[in-house]
Amino acid sequence: MLAVNELKVISVNVGLPREVEWEGRTVATSIFKKPINGRVKMRHLNLDGDKQADLSVHGGPDKAVYVYPAEHYLFWKQELAEAGLEWGMFGENLTLQGLFEDAVNIGDRFRIGTAEVVVTQPRVPCYKLNLKFGRNDMVRRFGKSGYSGFYVAVTKEGDVEAGDTVTQLEQEPHGIKVSDINRLYLQDRQDVATIERALQVPALAQVWQDSFRKILAQHSKSEA
Repeated sequence: MLAVNELKVISVNVGLPREVEWEGRTVATSIFKKPINGRVKMRHLNLDGDKQADLSVHGGPDKAVYVYPAEHYLFWKQELAEAGLEWGMFGENLTLQGLFEDAVNIGDRFRIGTAEVVVTQPRVPCYKLNLKFGRNDMVRRFGKSGYSGFYVAVTKEGDVEAGDTVTQLEQEPHGIKVSDINRLYLQDRQDVATIERALQVPALAQVWQDSFRKILAQHSKSEA
């Protein structure tokens, strides 16, 4: 289990869809999140005051809340010295201290404020991260860093604010880290054993389950 006294909410960030110009076209996006003071309701699909712009690829129960480790900002401040980085810069709803991709399992359960959540998947950014930072290499740099953050599903609605403690309620026994899913996606789709183990985790988002089953089917065909 993770050390409880190291886990807390640094910032709660929300944002509504807006239209912005990017590469000659108008784009609707909710990636512009701002820190909010006071207690905020965490619901099964999002936080109060927050909304996804494109529900075909964003949002839904498995992507209700996006979490990003506060400690990663130190890395990005060195990488992007010219950028003014405030909490919520990466589009996260919750900036948390002490939860890292190589320590958090898919399926781990936490209490955040009075809400309860389960980890479902890493974040794989789209071009709107480039838009947010005003540079075309941000998606690539984000993926290369391994600092993806992760999504959670809300299993019990509650409220949250900056300063709240985060308590781990359950550690998923299969031990599939968020970083393992990142590795399988970005680097090593030949690791059949880890893919098969990941498919045993009920909390893994359906889109990842479907993707991994396709990979296994391709491996089976190539071996036939």
